[in-house]
Amino acid sequence: MAKLKIASGMVFERHEKKYLLTQAEYEQLLKSLMEYMQQDQYGLHTICSLYYDTEDYLLIRRSLEKPEYKEKLRLRSYGIPKQEDIVFLELKKKLNGITYKRRVPMTLNECEQYFSRGILPEHKGQILNEIEWFKMHYRPAPKVLVFYDRIALCGSADSSLRITFDKNTRWRNDQLTFASGDYGTPLLSPGERLMEIKLNGAFPFWLSHLLSQQKIYPISFSKYGRVYWEILNMKEKRYVG
Repeated sequence: MAKLKIASGMVFERHEKKYLLTQAEYEQLLKSLMEYMQQDQYGLHTICSLYYDTEDYLLIRRSLEKPEYKEKLRLRSYGIPKQEDIVFLELKKKLNGITYKRRVPMTLNECEQYFSRGILPEHKGQILNEIEWFKMHYRPAPKVLVFYDRIALCGSADSSLRITFDKNTRWRNDQLTFASGDYGTPLLSPGERLMEIKLNGAFPFWLSHLLSQQKIYPISFSKYGRVYWEILNMKEKRYVG
């Protein structure tokens, strides 16, 4: 896995909108978007996310109730990491429709030592202090792994505008380590793609026009939330059976 140039802490504050597209909608929209945007330097890549939660899934249950404020903790990797590769421990919060993502880069080994033995990385800072409080308050444990293959675009005139397309989304709630690979149960229907638009301010006119013209509308969607419902359905089927 390629190593990334990183800072000691990273903070993102932005609006995020999600859309579920068919293959045909994706192809048509992408063709139009390329007049205003360009693909980022990473091309098609696999994102791996390990979600932490309480034993009774308190965090995702609260999130699905759509409160004004919600938060979650996850470990994110770009590709399957080795012990010395950089991963990102992220505290993601949403307040009144604005997403705040605060993340700390560390090696996979440092992260494992942090959760298994409580050893803090050397580059301890304010964000890790917040994660430490979260960890002590909720006592979260690994619950779900989610993988997907992503292509990202950034605005030609405004690089803060990002649009991502995720396909082949899959998940599992066993073998909860990156070392076990990126296999999993499909989460979406074949050909479906999840599009996310991420920007700091209002939508540019051309983008609003494209979405309206192609009748593409935002939805409320959470990958982890959808996985949680899948887990509940599996439990119900086992109970009924």
